[in-house]
Amino acid sequence: VQLQASGGGLVQPGGSLRLSCLASGFTLDYYSIGWFRQAPGKEREGVSGISSSDGSTYYIDSVKGRFTISRDKPKNMVYLQMNSLNSEDTAVYYCAAAPHAILSTLRSERAYDHWGQGTLVTVSS
Repeated sequence: VQLQASGGGLVQPGGSLRLSCLASGFTLDYYSIGWFRQAPGKEREGVSGISSSDGSTYYIDSVKGRFTISRDKPKNMVYLQMNSLNSEDTAVYYCAAAPHAILSTLRSERAYDHWGQGTLVTVSS
């Protein structure tokens, strides 16, 4: 089981990025996927997640209306579209996989047993 996150980079405030998470060795039919981020000097926090069972999603309040999580099952890909980025979004972003996890558990790191390597998002002018 492997996860590979990509798509990070340097973007100006107000800009957009799309992060991708490629899952290999397992299917999204059985694994929920979450996006987490860790800003410098801060603890890692859950940002968004998508449930394996029905594709239901959650977002933390600070990204609601700006970020969108989606998945492409045939490609085994999960995306995080990030719009209206600001400096507080600067962080290393990780995707993680949680087997058969229901939506209510996806906010907790404890639900996840596989993690990708992280991709750096820097929002700066």
